[in-house]
Amino acid sequence: MKELRRFTIARVGLGRAGNSVPVKEMLDFQLAHARARDAVHLPFDAHSLASELDAIVVKTSVRDRAEYLRRPDLGRCLSSASRLHLEKLHGEFDCALIVADGLSPLAVHKHAAHLVRALLPRLQAWRLAPTVIVEQGRVAIGDEIGSVLGAALSVVMIGERPGLSSPDSLGVYVTWAPRPGRTDAERNCISNIHGAGLSVGAGAELLLLLMNEARARRISGVNLTYNGSGHAQVEPHAP
Repeated sequence: MKELRRFTIARVGLGRAGNSVPVKEMLDFQLAHARARDAVHLPFDAHSLASELDAIVVKTSVRDRAEYLRRPDLGRCLSSASRLHLEKLHGEFDCALIVADGLSPLAVHKHAAHLVRALLPRLQAWRLAPTVIVEQGRVAIGDEIGSVLGAALSVVMIGERPGLSSPDSLGVYVTWAPRPGRTDAERNCISNIHGAGLSVGAGAELLLLLMNEARARRISGVNLTYNGSGHAQVEPHAP
């Protein structure tokens, strides 16, 4: 078991003390659980991030964090005021970059700005919509934002549900032709961007690959897959 623990941060080979686990392992578990809870409830400083990224801030229909956790559906649609604001920015854009707090504002504060900065120099040939920061957002908020802005592609960077070993994991979702009603099968996901997982640099490279392929082939989701060798591929049944 000690050999196995060298290769994973998962809780394996914990040992035991009678019918229970050792006190140290129990305390480590309780600490990890507390960190995960703290990540969910950490206040999201959207305006500070917006200033750093020269972005605009919008809100969903959620009133507060408690409602966000109870009503995922409200985190998928813009407030009326935010929608009106974005409608004024409508254009013909290749992509909309969207950053949402999700279930781990901690992950967004730690990694999102670095990811955007790693990506932007590679997107000079793209017509980018204004970067959008979303308070109390879910993944699907990118569908409405992309549609309202007139973007052909939406890229949502969002704090993932905290785990006991990674409370600060950032996820990225790529959707071609975003519009309300898109399903998760129509998106590509890059997960586990954090210090002990996928690096920001590697995440930016993979994201750029998926964005370029999605634009070239006008698809995303299960029809566009990554084969792990630096190339995206289209499934045989794709149009």
